[in-house]
Amino acid sequence: MSEFSADLFLSSPQNERVKHVVRLKDRRYRDSSGETIIEGYRELTHAINSNFLPNSLFYCSQMFLGNNEPELLAKAGSSGVLMIETSPAVFKKISYRDRPDGLIGVADAINYNLSDIELNSGCPILLVMESIEKPGNLGAMIRSADGVGVDGVVVCDKTTDINNPNVIRASTGVIFSIPVVESGYQEVIHFLRAQKIAIIAAVPAAGKMYWETDYKRPAAIVVGSEQYGLSSDFLSEVDDSVSIPMLGNADSLNVANAAAIMLYEVIRQRHR
Repeated sequence: MSEFSADLFLSSPQNERVKHVVRLKDRRYRDSSGETIIEGYRELTHAINSNFLPNSLFYCSQMFLGNNEPELLAKAGSSGVLMIETSPAVFKKISYRDRPDGLIGVADAINYNLSDIELNSGCPILLVMESIEKPGNLGAMIRSADGVGVDGVVVCDKTTDINNPNVIRASTGVIFSIPVVESGYQEVIHFLRAQKIAIIAAVPAAGKMYWETDYKRPAAIVVGSEQYGLSSDFLSEVDDSVSIPMLGNADSLNVANAAAIMLYEVIRQRHR
C-alpha cells in the first residue's frame, strides 16, 4: 500500500475550509471563487492523470469503497496537493453525493479558450453543443466525445455550467482529458469558418439521414438544447443538416444519445 500523510485533520463542520467546500455547491459561489469540486475516485483519477491537479484533497478513509485510494492520495500528495483528512461527519457535510466514497478535490475551474484547442492537422473533429440544460446530458456527451477522440468540445451559449459537479460526474472525469470550452455562438462560428471545419447539425426534421453525409472531412458535430434544438441563428450557419430515424412514437432522441450516434458514425466512416 502506498504511503501518504495528511497535512491537516478536520473534525469540526464549522471549520472555514469545510464551509468553503459546502459553498462551492452553489454556482454563483463557484463563479466568484473560480473553483470547482471534483468528487469521487474515478473523477479524481482522471483529473490527476491528466495533470489537472486539485489545490486541496479532502478524504475520509472510513468511506473508501476499494483498495486503490491510498495510491491515488500518495500521487496527489507527492504532486504538492494539500491533503486534508476529515472525520466522517465533516465529509458527509462537504459531499455532493448521496453515497460519498470519501474523496473530494477542490480545483481551479475549467477555463479553456477556443485557441487552446489543438486541431488534428489531418482531419479534426469537434463536438459543439448549444444551450444544453441538463448536467447529465452535458457530461454524457463529453464522455462520448472523449471516447471517439475529438479534438475539443465547445459549449456554446451555456445554460449549464461545465464546472457543475454533476457535469464532472456524468463525464466520469474525462472532462479533464480534453479541452472543454465555453464560448458564444458568433465566436464559435467564426472559429469554425477560419479553420475550414464543416458544421454538421443534428436536426430532427432534416431530410438527410445522419449516415448520408461525409464525416471524413474536418467536421463539427452540432447539437442543440433538449427542448428547442438549435437556435435559428445557428441553423442559418450550418453546412449540412441530418436526422436520426425515429420509428416509434417519440419524435427525437435524448440529445446525448443523438450526439453519441453521430460521433461514432465519424469513427465508422473514417476507419472502414
